[in-house]
Amino acid sequence: MSTAAARRLGANGPEVSPIGLGCMGMSEFYGPGDRDEIVRVIRRALDLGVMLFDTADMYGLGDNERMLSRALGEDRGRVTIGTKFGQIRGADGVFVGLDGSPGYVRSACESSLRRLEVDVIDLFSLHRVDPATPLEETVGAMQELVEAGKVRHLGLSEVSADELRRAAAAAPIASVQSEYSLLERSVETDVLPACEAAGAGFVAFSPLMRGLIARRFTGTAELDASDTRRSGRYPRLHGDALDANVRLAQTVWEVADRRGVAPAQIALAWLVHAGVVPIPGARTVERLEQNLAAAELALGPDELAELDSVVGPGGSAHGQRLPSRPQPSSA
Repeated sequence: MSTAAARRLGANGPEVSPIGLGCMGMSEFYGPGDRDEIVRVIRRALDLGVMLFDTADMYGLGDNERMLSRALGEDRGRVTIGTKFGQIRGADGVFVGLDGSPGYVRSACESSLRRLEVDVIDLFSLHRVDPATPLEETVGAMQELVEAGKVRHLGLSEVSADELRRAAAAAPIASVQSEYSLLERSVETDVLPACEAAGAGFVAFSPLMRGLIARRFTGTAELDASDTRRSGRYPRLHGDALDANVRLAQTVWEVADRRGVAPAQIALAWLVHAGVVPIPGARTVERLEQNLAAAELALGPDELAELDSVVGPGGSAHGQRLPSRPQPSSA
């Protein structure tokens, strides 16, 4: 992958690479990681032309932003750093609630600017809509940050098509972020068409269904005891739902085996072909290089048809995607 393959995120958004880097798991949630190796991952991502690095103020209680800033160093200015705000956690890490109030929008921006050690945030996104604050007020406060020169572009995460339309009427929205993968295609029904109408790009988090599609595991007992995938936060990774979803993922694995590539590469190439920007995580250089190679992988018509049949257009894997109550481990 190289910067020559760069694409614009939305009609007037930032220029990004076909595949970005999701940084959430570098700080917590998916078991322990080697901090030195993670820094090498970020530096290698730069070498390979990654232009979108995705973080959030709640990842690691701010540590994720600080870590990313230190690893990027003087190269911070030549990539797009996207960060998110609005999910509140206590000092102990427990999820407290959502805050989209104008005052919090401003304070969250100032805090992220300090942690990222930048003068301007490239892509500032609302992590979750706060039901206690009119969305137009939240987006209006975000737009004021653009006018003040503290933010370049605005984004939203996990919004409905109607919420996107309301937000876009209040300010230009460069990107929408939500879960999208071969096993989670519900955004195709309403959200992706709304993005196209609003001139917003789409960023796909959990493009590998938290590692299941990539054949990282077939049962959560294989994961580290501290890994949140072993908890109830991801219902699709447990019980009968997991067994059914492993059977779905086997189609992806079979396509990958026939091509002699990793399942992750097939899944990411499918998303790149769909015109969205996936942001898989990686905590080793080997995994990063494997993921990014997907940008150069062309899928044939028969392969695309086979992959499209896994859950079908607009379809989803078995089980509930997330618990009813928002969780801090949700990307």
